[in-house]
Amino acid sequence: MVMVSSPLETQAYYMIKKIAIVILNWNGRKYLESFLPSVCSNTYPNLEIVIGDNGSTDDSISFLQEKYPFIKVIETGTNLGFAGGYNEVLKNLEADYFILLNSDVEVTDNWVEPLITLMEKNPSIAACQPKICAYHQKSEFEHAGAAGGFIDKLGYPFCAGRILDTIETDHGQYNNSREIFWASGAALCIKAEAWKKVQGFDKDFFAHMEEIDLCWRLKAIGYKIWYCGQSVVYHVGGGTLNKENPFKTYLNFRNNLFMLQKNLPFWRSLFTIFIRFWLDFLALLHFLFQGKRKDAIAISKAHIHFFRNFNKTVRKRKQIKKIKSISNIYQGSIIWFYFVKGKKKFSQLAANRFS
Repeated sequence: MVMVSSPLETQAYYMIKKIAIVILNWNGRKYLESFLPSVCSNTYPNLEIVIGDNGSTDDSISFLQEKYPFIKVIETGTNLGFAGGYNEVLKNLEADYFILLNSDVEVTDNWVEPLITLMEKNPSIAACQPKICAYHQKSEFEHAGAAGGFIDKLGYPFCAGRILDTIETDHGQYNNSREIFWASGAALCIKAEAWKKVQGFDKDFFAHMEEIDLCWRLKAIGYKIWYCGQSVVYHVGGGTLNKENPFKTYLNFRNNLFMLQKNLPFWRSLFTIFIRFWLDFLALLHFLFQGKRKDAIAISKAHIHFFRNFNKTVRKRKQIKKIKSISNIYQGSIIWFYFVKGKKKFSQLAANRFS
């Protein structure tokens, strides 16, 4: 456990570390109106708030100009997705730390300070996330990040506090800060130097799992990813693409295959992707039996587009430094754990199965 100091104890960091909180917006005026007040109430003195507008067609820009003229707005001109949008916006900013924050997130008092304190005291940490709870049910964790992200040996992501679709109630069981595998893009604090070293997100992901790919690449060059239990935010979730959207299904299945091909050692990637094809086929059949034909088609399209981009992804993996041993991968199947063994809480996972 890493002890995080109080805000007063971190005063030495305040004046020398510049923080840029960057909110990527796409037609999210209602979220800006609801949640910008909490973001603007920050007490951290060396902080800039930036809105990256991703080609919005609503009145987001005019709203910001009228109500928040002091906030810097960077327009991409078109919707580049979560990954491409952040890449475009962050290349125009200079700071020591970037905090990527979803527009549908409500922050709490002094939420920035514990993140920066944790990372300043541990130079090997490239990125971290706060505790992410649900905005509409604040006693529960939120799907996109919860208390820190992990993956299993087949590349399925899950979180402390959320396995597949089962959400845990927050009883303080994950208040201790700890090393994780991936930090949520809903509230991602990252060292600007580390971001630049790995050239940010892979823009071809467009949205979904780009933060897992980013964290994997950071770990491959020796950095660590952490969860900070002393910082809390509340996330609405599904603000841009809800979980019933077939396009989200397509992105999740396609990007997961991209990520495995890019980051796993060669022979392990071939074996893992082969297994995943069959598991994805079972998921396709499951959607068909549920009458969700569009989701089944989305999985098929994901596989087709994966193969169409196979050589492109081969070129990408050649540029990534590979470390044989990447920490905090669950050496089991979360699908088996969940559906066969019937265990649905992170605390039920054997600690010695993570390596």
